[in-house]
Amino acid sequence: MKTKHAVSKPYLRRLIRESLRAQGYSITNKGIVLNANTKDALRKTHLLATRAEIARAKDTLSPHEDALINYIANGDEIDPWKIRPYLVAVAPDTEYSRLFRYASLHWSIPISNGYGRRLRFLIFDENTSKLMGILGLSDPIFSLRVRDEWIGWNLTQRHQRLYHVMDAYVLGAVPPYSNLLCGKFVAMIVASREVREVFHDRYQGRKTIILQRQRPAELALVTTTSALGRSSLYNRLKYHNRFVMQSVGYTAGWGTFHFANGVYEKMLAFTAEHCEGTAKAAGWGGGEFRNRKEVVRKCLKALGFPDNWMLHQVKREVFVAPLAKNTREYLRGETNRLEYWNDSLDDYFEFFRERWLLPRAARDLSYKDFHREEWRLW
Repeated sequence: MKTKHAVSKPYLRRLIRESLRAQGYSITNKGIVLNANTKDALRKTHLLATRAEIARAKDTLSPHEDALINYIANGDEIDPWKIRPYLVAVAPDTEYSRLFRYASLHWSIPISNGYGRRLRFLIFDENTSKLMGILGLSDPIFSLRVRDEWIGWNLTQRHQRLYHVMDAYVLGAVPPYSNLLCGKFVAMIVASREVREVFHDRYQGRKTIILQRQRPAELALVTTTSALGRSSLYNRLKYHNRFVMQSVGYTAGWGTFHFANGVYEKMLAFTAEHCEGTAKAAGWGGGEFRNRKEVVRKCLKALGFPDNWMLHQVKREVFVAPLAKNTREYLRGETNRLEYWNDSLDDYFEFFRERWLLPRAARDLSYKDFHREEWRLW
């Protein structure tokens, strides 16, 4: 497939090398080596990619920034004793969808739109009408060793039941609520009754894209990974005597994020012109390639680079949030009925309020110093 904007092989080879070095990688005969061993260093590795995302969003979002930033609270507007959260499911092409995108641009790592099915949520404080946090769910990756070992399913079971798993591709609080540890609350509500019901309402009666099958619209498990190695946000996150998030291990450090800072689009154009994709099903959107990994892998091979350049070496901690007492049995196909925990957003907040929010507010007043103007991007 020829493209209007052809990318030459020498140019792209040079561009990829320069981009990797700018992110802190050394290029050796054996592969690429990341020269970063602290969270601050890892944030710098992601800096080019996040700047590129902000630049790409400028034309679309900057005309709305005055309105969007007014959804962010000043610290002196918050009364921790009066916070009352509520959840909003985001519809596409609305002001709330712009707000979700605007908030996600402030994350320390680039946030994709997720894959396949997608649910986006905003969490607001009823007392101030300001944004507390965001939560985005999308289709999980098919193979994730530590998740699959925790579930204990085989390949057939995974094919049949992965539909009942979603991945939280973005999750957290925005300032000044983040200063009050509200990221923990956002993490807790991935297992809430409200999130499960939105999933059910959205997908009940729908057929899967590729196989055109109807499956029960039951959400059994939400997974997520830490952005920068080991997570302090999710670790030991308990609701009464139950761990909401359970650490199941670390990713191997393979992926494509380090080709996302404006380079991936050129890799896609080059690959579309010089390589053949494997995606044959129309449900994939008519594209030739199944996913970003396939594009990057085939591009590297066509450029004469080893595919171990996809080993970015950022090992992220993987967490699972089961929504039911028998989540694993359900995903293995041993039962067709989920025994849901069934706790509501209000249930989780009341626990979070006493356990984390009020003690933090009593000992740390730094949240009061935040002003929304500090959050401007343009």
